[in-house]
Amino acid sequence: MKLLITGGAGFIGANFVHHTLRKHPDREILCLDALTYAGNLETLKGALTADNFKFIKGDIADRETVFSLFESERPDAVVNFAAESHVDRSIDNPDIFLRTNILGTGVLLDACRKYPVRRFHQVSTDEVYGDLPLDRTDLFFTEETPIHTSSPYSASKAAADLLVLAYHRTYKLPVSISRCSNNYGPYHFPEKLIPLMIVNAMADKSLPVYGKGENVRDWLYVEDHCEAIDLILGGGREGEVYNIGGHNERTNLAVVKTILRELGKSESLITYVADRLGHDLRYAIDPKKIGEELGWTPRTGFDEGIKKTVRWYEDNRDWWEGVMSGEYRAYYAKHYGGI
Repeated sequence: MKLLITGGAGFIGANFVHHTLRKHPDREILCLDALTYAGNLETLKGALTADNFKFIKGDIADRETVFSLFESERPDAVVNFAAESHVDRSIDNPDIFLRTNILGTGVLLDACRKYPVRRFHQVSTDEVYGDLPLDRTDLFFTEETPIHTSSPYSASKAAADLLVLAYHRTYKLPVSISRCSNNYGPYHFPEKLIPLMIVNAMADKSLPVYGKGENVRDWLYVEDHCEAIDLILGGGREGEVYNIGGHNERTNLAVVKTILRELGKSESLITYVADRLGHDLRYAIDPKKIGEELGWTPRTGFDEGIKKTVRWYEDNRDWWEGVMSGEYRAYYAKHYGGI
């Protein structure tokens, strides 16, 4: 199989590249990435020397680039990780989210129509479902939960999902979609909660927590996510949506305190900042469908996953120091007041 992985220099995409190289050494992997601020070739360092791996710099919204790639390489399957994914950035500037997440997905789908593939898999998010009340811990997102977006980011991902399903119905394109809960693990860009807290705590800097830190997220270790996508690609039904969740619900404040304990740091580093606009209260996924159909269950509990993640950031300081560019520092100062 020749597999095209878009957004493969980003957090989840790169982890999936490494996962595929380990588990399927017979597969040929094409990686398309625009190398924006969150994409980094250092993340693919081990893959770049593999004989069955090829990197192409390009934007999924660039029709000429995408169609040229499909014409020359004729991939058998596509996994689309390429996306702008940070909610705060989408609130500041929605345009790039609309272009990449919606128009870019449309370009890929059109290419798959012209150059037929066995499967187009869209990597989506539980944020398309909106949020759940904090006092109803019995409620979970299922694949039948109505879409109810809260941010330009989640709206753009929901639009892309609907486009993917429309191409399946109208053009019979063989597609599947996965909607995951919050990922964490190696190579996570330090603007998201867990890596930001780890690198700040390691440097004894303030740890900015939105509001009172009461918002709840379901955390999924990235390697478990990669295994789930691999199973869907191999045996998931066409035209279906699969929820992927970690069964690891924690408040943001509890996550931060766990990281501080793991690093042996004081909770006095925590600083509460003004809450995010439209901040979703609680995410929680029911992954029953993928479990019943494909036998997937999350293997990594949160405490184990955090230990592994903290150790990775301690052992790979060169990586995260290298990705924290001037653009990132300017963005950080704007949102957290330079604390």
